[in-house]
Amino acid sequence: MNTSATRSRRLPPEILVMLAGITAALHIGKLPPAIPVLQEELGVSLVQAGFMLSLVQLAGMLAGALIGVLADSAGLRRSILTGLSVLTLTSVLGGFAASATELLVLRGFEGFGFLLVTLSGPGLLRQLVAPEKLSVSLGWWGCYMGFGTGTGLLVGPWLMQQLGWQGWWWLIASVTALMLVAVLIRVPADQRDHNPRTGSPLAGLRAIAGRLKLILSRPGPWLVAMIFATYSGQWLSVIGFLPSIYTQAGLEGSLVGVLTAFAAVANVVGNAASGRLMQAGFKPKQLLYAGFAVMTLTTWTAFSSVTSELPWLRYVAVLMFSAVSGVIPGVLFSLAVRLAPDTSLVSTAVGWMLQLSALGQFIAPPAIGALAGWAGGWHLTWLATGCMSALGVFLVTRVGRLI
Repeated sequence: MNTSATRSRRLPPEILVMLAGITAALHIGKLPPAIPVLQEELGVSLVQAGFMLSLVQLAGMLAGALIGVLADSAGLRRSILTGLSVLTLTSVLGGFAASATELLVLRGFEGFGFLLVTLSGPGLLRQLVAPEKLSVSLGWWGCYMGFGTGTGLLVGPWLMQQLGWQGWWWLIASVTALMLVAVLIRVPADQRDHNPRTGSPLAGLRAIAGRLKLILSRPGPWLVAMIFATYSGQWLSVIGFLPSIYTQAGLEGSLVGVLTAFAAVANVVGNAASGRLMQAGFKPKQLLYAGFAVMTLTTWTAFSSVTSELPWLRYVAVLMFSAVSGVIPGVLFSLAVRLAPDTSLVSTAVGWMLQLSALGQFIAPPAIGALAGWAGGWHLTWLATGCMSALGVFLVTRVGRLI
C-alpha cells in the first residue's frame, strides 16, 4: 500500500477543525425546525421555545471571555474535544427528555459545549496553518454558523418525519461523536496539551484574572467585539424572523423552511470570500464598510413599504443581505486573532468577541420584534438595522486606526 497516497487522501487537520465548528453549529440549527413538534408532543409553550432558542447563547453572553481563558489555559485541541463530548452527551440525553424543563437545562449545557468548540477553533487554526494561508482559513472558519444552522433548518423537517424529533437529536449526537473521534485521531495536540499548566489553584486564578485584564485593557478586542455585536444582532433578527414574516404572508410551512435555510446558508458565500479578498489585497476596513452598507440597503429593500408588492425582490434582498454581510464575521475572526495581545490569548480574544456577539443576539431580536409590534408590521425594521449598521461603521473607523 502506498502510505503517502493514503495520507494525501485524508482530510488535513485544519479541515477537521472547521468541520468540528460546523458540527457544533448543527446543535444550534437542530432546534428551530423541531419547535412545532415539541409544542405538540411535550406541550412546549412559545415562551419556553423562545428560551430554548436563546439559552444556547447564555453561556457566551455571561462568560464567553472566561471560557476562552480556560480554553487557552487547558489547550485548544483538548477544549474542542471536551466541547464535542458535551454536545454528544447532551444530545443523547435530549432524546430521552420528557419535559420542556429537561430540554431547557440540556440546552444550557449545549451552549457551553458549543462555546468550547467555537472559541478554540481560530487559535488552533493559527497553529496548524501557514501564516500566508491563515486569512483564507479563518474566512472559511467563519462559515461554521451558516453551514451548521442552514443544514439543520434544511434537512431537519424531512428527517424528523422519518425519525421523529428524538431520532433527529440522536442522529446529530452520532455525527458529533464521529467528529470527536476524527479530531482525536487526526488533529495533533497543541503545545499546551503537551505541557499543561501546573501550580496552586490560587496561582491559576491569578493567571486567569491576568489574562482577562490584559484582553479587556486593550481597545482592539473591545472594538472587534462590539462590531460583531452590531452585525450578529441584526443578522439573527432578520433570519430568525423570516419564518414568521413569510407565514404571515401566506406561504406554506415547507416552503418557508426552505427559503429560510437558503437565506442562512447564503451567509457562507461572504464568509468564504472574506479570506480570499484579504489575501488579494483588500483591507479589512474596506470589507467591513462594504458589508454594513449592503446590510443597510438590502434591509430597506426587504422591509420597506415601497417594495410590499414585490415579494421575490424582497427575498433576493434577504439573500444578498446574508451573503454579502458574511464578509463581516470572516474579517472579524481574522482581526480578533491579529489584535490579540499575545498568541496565547487568541481564544480569550475570540471569547470576548463572541460574548458581545451573544449579547447582541440576545437584545436585538426582541427589540426588533417589539418595534414590529408597535408599528403594526415589519416595515420599520430597516430603520433599526440601519442604526446598528451605522454604529458598526463608526466602530470600524476606530478599529481601522489599529490595523
